[in-house]
This record gives sequence, C-alpha cells and structure tokens, in this order.
Amino acid sequence: MRLATFLPPDGGAPRGGTVADSRVTAFAGAGLTVLDVLGNPAIAQSAAVAGPASDRPSWALEEVTLLAPVPAPRAIFGIGLNYADHIAETGGERPERPLVFMKLPSSAAPPGAPVHCPEVVRRLDYEGELAVVMGAGGQVAGYAVADDVSARDLQGREPQWTRAKGADGFCPYGPWITTAEEIPDPHNLRLRTWVNGALRQDSNTSNLIFTVPELVTFIAETCTLAPGDLILTGTPSGVGLAQDPPAFLASGDTVRIEIEGLGAIEHGIA
Repeated sequence: MRLATFLPPDGGAPRGGTVADSRVTAFAGAGLTVLDVLGNPAIAQSAAVAGPASDRPSWALEEVTLLAPVPAPRAIFGIGLNYADHIAETGGERPERPLVFMKLPSSAAPPGAPVHCPEVVRRLDYEGELAVVMGAGGQVAGYAVADDVSARDLQGREPQWTRAKGADGFCPYGPWITTAEEIPDPHNLRLRTWVNGALRQDSNTSNLIFTVPELVTFIAETCTLAPGDLILTGTPSGVGLAQDPPAFLASGDTVRIEIEGLGAIEHGIA
C-alpha cells in the first residue's frame, strides 16, 4: 500500500489516501490522516483505508498536489557516514556505531516543494536517501524517498549540524509512504540522484554500513520512536561537495531522487 497526503484539485483541505494505478483515492472520512493509519494497524486494514476504491473519492495522480506524507513528523533522525564510498569521498572515518543527528520537524517538506536557501548559506548540497517511517509499537511501517539537504559551509564550521541540516524545508520527502509489506528487503534497492538531468548518485541500499534494524535498535536505546517519525539512513557517494570541482546547488537547479520500488521526488532550488 502507498499512503499519501495531498491537496485535491478542488482546492479543499489536505486529505489522506492511497495511491495505485496512477490514481489517488481518499480515505473514507475527510478527517482520517496518514499519521492515524501509521499509528493504528487496525485502521490500515479497515474499509476506510483498504475498502473498494469505488466507495471513496478518487483522482488521477496528476490532478492532485502531493504534500509530505506526514506533514510535520514528531522527530526526524538523520544518519551520517553510513555508506563507505561516501566516507571515502568526504575524507571521513568509518564510525564504530551510527552517527545520529536531528533535523527539525519544520524541515519536512512536500516532495515537489522548492527548497529555499537561507541567505547565510553559500554551499547548498543534496543527499539522496532512503527514509524509514515508523509505525505503532516502535515497528517500521514503511519507506520513502528523501533529500537530506545540507549546508556544507555551516556543517564544516559548526560542531553540531542542527543549522546545516535542519533548516526550514531541508527535508523534502515522499512522494508517498510505501508500506513495509511491499518492500521485502529494504537493503536491496537502487538509489539514484540527478541534478539538472545529470546523474550524480547511483548506488544500492545493500551498501549501507548500518542496516535498518540496527539503526532502529540504536535510536530506540534512548528515544521512544513514535508513528510518523523518520529515520534518514544516510547517503552514498556523489554529493556536490565531492565533485571535481565541487558543484553546489543554485537557484533554478532541479534535484530528482529515485529509489527502486518507492518512486521519486523532484524539487527545485528557489
């Protein structure tokens, strides 16, 4: 199942629904959200969510505007240096345990929303990543595509990464949440990133140093994981910082990130 939050073409309030066969079908009942479904497995199997599409409003995918599947996640956990090739290109050292940082809830953004570069930032970069979406009871509910947008100049001169990684709109993700039963092995998915049509990243989640279960277990040692929480699992090689010469993002650029089985997000730089 693919769970989405969207604006219907009539300009009404945001709604939750499912995506299949290039159509978006709303949940029965306008007040039911994707977060409700993630937090209650019984709701996910109910007629309101899994019932016949003919009983619920439906639109062609291109008619709606996709929003962030959970518009304001309670917590967004980032993982640094989780691909060996990315460690090599940045000159880092392989961590003995996961390197966790936080992105603010306000960094969450729709999959197609333009990223606004703060005036203080001069070296804006992309990081295509597999996002893990948590469900009830600390279990993985699904997966999505994310861009861990990063301000390299701030990251290089500040000892913690809150400003570099957590700025408003620095986490476009989606285009929907693909539920876990649809992805038998999250560690065998091709991940690619393009900037202005040029392929920059081409890897596979099989190259993750710390696996999804290891990341969930590590974070849960100190933090209660709640439905809708995101874990961004790290990025492979090919970021703008590592190009020769470095190729940072500029106004008018377009970033597209695609992960096998999960779809793609594409956003501009304002």
